[in-house]
Amino acid sequence: MADQKVAVVTGSSSGMGYETALALARNGFRTYATMRNIEKAKTITDVAKKENLSLHTVKLDVTDERSVDDAIKIIKSEAGRIDVLVNNAGYGLMGALEDLSMSEIKAQYETNVFGLIRVTQAVLPTMREQKSGIIVNISSIGGKMAIPLQSPYHGTKFAVEGLSESIAYDLEPFGIKVVIIEPGAIKTNFDTGMLVAKKNQNPSSPYYNSMRKLQSSINSHFKNAIPPSKVAEVILNAITTPNPSLRYTVGEDAALLAQKRKELSDSEFQKLVLDFFK
Repeated sequence: MADQKVAVVTGSSSGMGYETALALARNGFRTYATMRNIEKAKTITDVAKKENLSLHTVKLDVTDERSVDDAIKIIKSEAGRIDVLVNNAGYGLMGALEDLSMSEIKAQYETNVFGLIRVTQAVLPTMREQKSGIIVNISSIGGKMAIPLQSPYHGTKFAVEGLSESIAYDLEPFGIKVVIIEPGAIKTNFDTGMLVAKKNQNPSSPYYNSMRKLQSSINSHFKNAIPPSKVAEVILNAITTPNPSLRYTVGEDAALLAQKRKELSDSEFQKLVLDFFK
């Protein structure tokens, strides 16, 4: 259909990106499920074929400027427009700051922050020409508060929050809206796929025991996490609402933590977090 809206989702091979791409395609969007490793596209492609969805897979590595530009050019030439961008690609990194190498920290920012910026910059000229569009940035409740031993990850998500809030002002005159999604614990491969600082994995690290204790607590917490389809539902609702909110928390844990962060003093909140991860 000529008036079919076009959505681009990064990091679509699994988890929230996978579920979001399918949810959008199932609800009438011509959806481009992009991913760094296109060999992982088979699962989502099989579902799309079985359900006869308007879903296409495109190779896009958010850390590679040429890859981003090439992918967006392909999408624009095929679809003629881009109405929704979901910046989902990202990963977690655990480790004490002292144990983290600069290369580990830079890689975290390269994907979670600069990758988001690259893709956003690539789609904005098209959205400005259309005088419409929605940029959905996947942040985290970890963009509003922090837990121990994840300083680079929280740094990236705090950055996404500030960047998103600022560009919302810049883009409003062009009819482009910005939405920030703040999930709590989601049952994806995020916890098992989280990278741990190499030095922190060595028993000689002064932070080794703290890290093992935290990992155990996080793994336990994620067992009761909500499925990524819940995040996809919130995204779909936001982009189909005439006037979406700037922020959406997802999950009872995220809502509770956001509320407690507002109500408690810094020291009270730190005690709450430490008690939670005992």
